[in-house]
Amino acid sequence: MGILRAIANDARTQKEIATFTGLAQSHISQYLSILQESGFVQRRVPVTQEERSRLGRYHIVDPYLRFYYRFLANRQTQLELGIQEQALEEIKRHLRDFIGAHTWEELCREWLLRASANNTLPLLVDQVGSVWTRTAQVDVVGINTMEKILVLGECKWGVEPMGRRVLADLVDKTAEIVPSQSPHSQVNWQVYYLGFARDGWSEPASAFAQELTATQPIGKNWRVLGMKLLDLPQVDRDLTAWISL
Repeated sequence: MGILRAIANDARTQKEIATFTGLAQSHISQYLSILQESGFVQRRVPVTQEERSRLGRYHIVDPYLRFYYRFLANRQTQLELGIQEQALEEIKRHLRDFIGAHTWEELCREWLLRASANNTLPLLVDQVGSVWTRTAQVDVVGINTMEKILVLGECKWGVEPMGRRVLADLVDKTAEIVPSQSPHSQVNWQVYYLGFARDGWSEPASAFAQELTATQPIGKNWRVLGMKLLDLPQVDRDLTAWISL
């Protein structure tokens, strides 16, 4: 339970979990193995990396348990006595960030996987996840290593339309995320961008996406195919339609 609470509070590596719980790191490895085998916890690595990557992070699989151990597990005595105000205030204060960092990102990753399967995008990916390095992180990443295709997506759960800067920052991360390739390879990676924002995008952001699609700039070992912007209603409509097929 201590490990689950640590992961729910953003302790994602064994060292961070040990610091949060006070448990010996040698014991945590064994407990994490049990939690993984029982389906409570999943170890994720950047989708561009091999499973043995040292960049692995731990996540709680079930959305309800994720919520419970983040907001309710340490307040059981208060809740049993009917003292709910502090728990409610904490939920109100952090719920938007919590949904944006977990539920929204997962829905966007599902959208990419299903969009690829339904030929909604001008390319096909066979793996979807996220990518993080020591200096950059991208919420939604799809990859097709055989065809050298990479999809990079940014997810925002703000209460107003997102601006151009969000998309420009995403494009700026490309060189950091694109896998390196053999010096003898003559085929560059093809990169496509996705912007997911709950309340949509500003006019400057839409203009930036259109310009990027029209000019298709080229990097060191990659070239841009285009960019697509989505909001929550569009994601909801698409997932509803695809799931019902």
